[in-house]
Amino acid sequence: MTEVTVAALQLAFEDDVARNIANVSELVRDAAARGAQVILPPELFEGPYFCRVEDEGLFATAQPTERHPSVLAMRALAAELGVHIPTSFFECDGPHYYNSLAMIGPDGAVQGVYRKSHIPDGPGYEEKFYFRPGNTGFRVWKDAPVPLGVGVCWDQWYPETARALMLMGAEILFYPTAIGAEPHDPSLDTSRLWRRAMVGHAVSNVVPVVAANRIGDEEGQLFYGHSFICDERGDMLTEFGAKETGALVATLDLDRVKRHRAAFGFFRDRRPELYGRLVEDV
Repeated sequence: MTEVTVAALQLAFEDDVARNIANVSELVRDAAARGAQVILPPELFEGPYFCRVEDEGLFATAQPTERHPSVLAMRALAAELGVHIPTSFFECDGPHYYNSLAMIGPDGAVQGVYRKSHIPDGPGYEEKFYFRPGNTGFRVWKDAPVPLGVGVCWDQWYPETARALMLMGAEILFYPTAIGAEPHDPSLDTSRLWRRAMVGHAVSNVVPVVAANRIGDEEGQLFYGHSFICDERGDMLTEFGAKETGALVATLDLDRVKRHRAAFGFFRDRRPELYGRLVEDV
């Protein structure tokens, strides 16, 4: 039996990079002590979610992968604890800027970088001002306990992301996130939609999903948490509400998942020759 123990972290962040990294590190240690082999922090955990506003001065906070403080700290921690840590960070690559994720292995090495493919642009989430669309394509890391697929925040709303990662061999999907209130419409609570979208990916691909979100009030923008780990049938194994700080930990039986995926026949019955419209411009 192939069992993998995974974790999702949920916490608030402030305008202090060292403090944020220390708080994430504390939860990583807690998750590792509880047996987690892959530990997922939220998106862009080095600080507050800066994409609420357009401020050219914030480009100075981006760093190359090899110098970014979040990546350096998680590399050291991963090597110490012998765990995988998918690490979201604001990447600078020459004149280009990306919302990126470094997959850090249990030896502390960066196994590769994924650059967020889908970049949102709307009130409170003005990411197109800061980030180029990713140029890495989707990534699946096979040098892990099992092949791991990762999408970053807005990627998680797209069924194409999940299906592409599955066709590339992913056996667990991870989604680091920064999502909360909608400033243009205070009556709109997307927390239920957010969870349903990813649970739908779990069901239609027969794959466990791990989602980590931030919490807290960042200058009036409330981040709603609700991080979770669900199984291949979309059933919640463990979840937080809107305010808890901590590490969610669950053990997944990947042999059982594979049996269920084969029995459902979703991949057996695919008709790729009919899907050409999906890759045409609207």
